[in-house]
Amino acid sequence: MRAVVQRVSRASVRVSCAVVGEIQRGFLVLLGVAADDSSDDVQFLAQKIAGLRVFEDDAGKMNLALADVGGSMLVVSQFTLLGDCRKGRRPSFDHAARPELANELYQQFVAVVREQGITVATGQFQQHMEVELVNDGPVTLLLDSRKTF
Repeated sequence: MRAVVQRVSRASVRVSCAVVGEIQRGFLVLLGVAADDSSDDVQFLAQKIAGLRVFEDDAGKMNLALADVGGSMLVVSQFTLLGDCRKGRRPSFDHAARPELANELYQQFVAVVREQGITVATGQFQQHMEVELVNDGPVTLLLDSRKTF
């Protein structure tokens, strides 16, 4: 499972010109699910992202987590994060999960984050979405549940 995490001052996602998810201060998470991902990957990434200490404390140091600042999370499914661009010019998506599994693990991810007391907004699975954000910092992190060392 892969995620692009952006610290934002605000973010929203639209489907057919209608806002379906919106947050103020917090994280925009673009989430890609691999074919061999499981609930273990969900648990690892959801807990890791929710606990990231990348918000500034009173001394200006990145020392606070999402819950510490009352932040929210906007989670958008993005299978293209599993695109393999090593050969040729057209990405291969062979390693991305089939939609049924991807949606199940995506929904689990959202549930695990909510269980930690964090407000979560979402996009709409398998829809064409327009994502708008104001990256705060900018702070952008790449996480992969398979790269734990």
